[in-house]
Amino acid sequence: MHSWPQPQVPSLGEARFDVFNRASNAGTALSLDDESSTSVPLRLYDTADQKVSQVEAGPEATMYVCGITPYDATHLGHAATYLTFDLIYRQLLDNGHSVHYVQNITDVDDPLFERAERDGVDWRELGTSQIDLFRSDMENLSVIPPRDYIGAIESVGEVVEMVEKLLENGSAYQLTNDEYPDVYFRKSATENFGYESNYSAEQMAEFFAERGGDPDRPGKEDPLDALVWRAARPGEPSWEAPFGAGRPGWHIECSAIATNRLGKSFDIQGGGSDLAFPHHEFSAAHAEAATGCARMARHYVHGGMIALDGVKMSKSLGNLVFVSKLVAAGVDPSAIRIGVFASHYRSDRDWSDEVLEAAKARLETWRAACAATGTATDEKAVSAAAALVADVRASLANDLDTPAALDAIDAWAAEWSSATGNKAEAGGAEEAAEAGTVTGAAGAGEFVAAALDALLGVKL
Repeated sequence: MHSWPQPQVPSLGEARFDVFNRASNAGTALSLDDESSTSVPLRLYDTADQKVSQVEAGPEATMYVCGITPYDATHLGHAATYLTFDLIYRQLLDNGHSVHYVQNITDVDDPLFERAERDGVDWRELGTSQIDLFRSDMENLSVIPPRDYIGAIESVGEVVEMVEKLLENGSAYQLTNDEYPDVYFRKSATENFGYESNYSAEQMAEFFAERGGDPDRPGKEDPLDALVWRAARPGEPSWEAPFGAGRPGWHIECSAIATNRLGKSFDIQGGGSDLAFPHHEFSAAHAEAATGCARMARHYVHGGMIALDGVKMSKSLGNLVFVSKLVAAGVDPSAIRIGVFASHYRSDRDWSDEVLEAAKARLETWRAACAATGTATDEKAVSAAAALVADVRASLANDLDTPAALDAIDAWAAEWSSATGNKAEAGGAEEAAEAGTVTGAAGAGEFVAAALDALLGVKL
């Protein structure tokens, strides 16, 4: 399955060299060894270890992020998740890594069937339309696409192979049910089950029932044993397998897709905080039981939930805000990014008209300030721009502290708009544009614009 077009990500090193070289040619004496010359190692909060630690990736960093079930794309909850991991991707690039990023798409699952039946359409048709919309939304938001974008349907063979391994080594069992002999994973198959989410037994039981589990299924050895293969039912799609026709369980889909492309252990497994259990816990357990690896991901990273005007966004409440509708209404995608980044990625946060309007005003202010200093090459302007870039880098490297990064940009914009006599306030972008146009990394403002595009994906 194809993903979406790659956005152009400026080279921060080249942008910095250009502005310092131009300043030098203009007679400004600057040191090439200032703080903006060095990227900062990325540190992230690990859900499993419950602490912030440095991401120690090799030359190629590896990252797997769970994708959507394509029946309701793309609301701001989705967007916040993929923008978070887009930031991580950008910080890894800034640290000199190439990135092998894999994302799945659950294009065969109960919620998709239920929505298709409700709307009177074929589930395949619904899935295709929502996948196309998701691609468009990700492209509009300048999200860097995964190298591998894999649907559950195209990975069925991989899932069958993993289920066979789990059955062979005793990590899974088949129900003695003549009608629906489903295959389940034994929760007890791995010694460290529960390490990823750190939830108590009571919390696990609660979340398992709430988030797609079937604790009361007759014949299971343990209420928390997770489905890895659902035997064929009338009216449902199914695929042949040695243990009977059926379709993949939710968690094992990600286990197979991730390990077959990134290896049995990789750098980052990510998604929303609601996926920590049961989805990521069981994805890790399935993979570890099948491959013998002690820990599937070296870092488990989760983003918080998004609320609308104080109420958690959910499909059941019908209070979803869709990226496509915001863009259709003329909202600049960079303003959406700024609005999402106004709060820390791990916090449960609110989206409202006030958040969006503040983001729009911020975007105009930043654009005005960059335009006002776009071609400036004096020592003070270039040094201030370099200091800002260093601050933004340091903030983002510190567990993606976007609020601190945005505050630093605000302070720079306020100072330099004032210094140039330009009013960099909401609505002042046209006046600022007269002072210089952000077209390439040649002056202080243009350096800042390139840096914010590279690090934050915000286009000025």
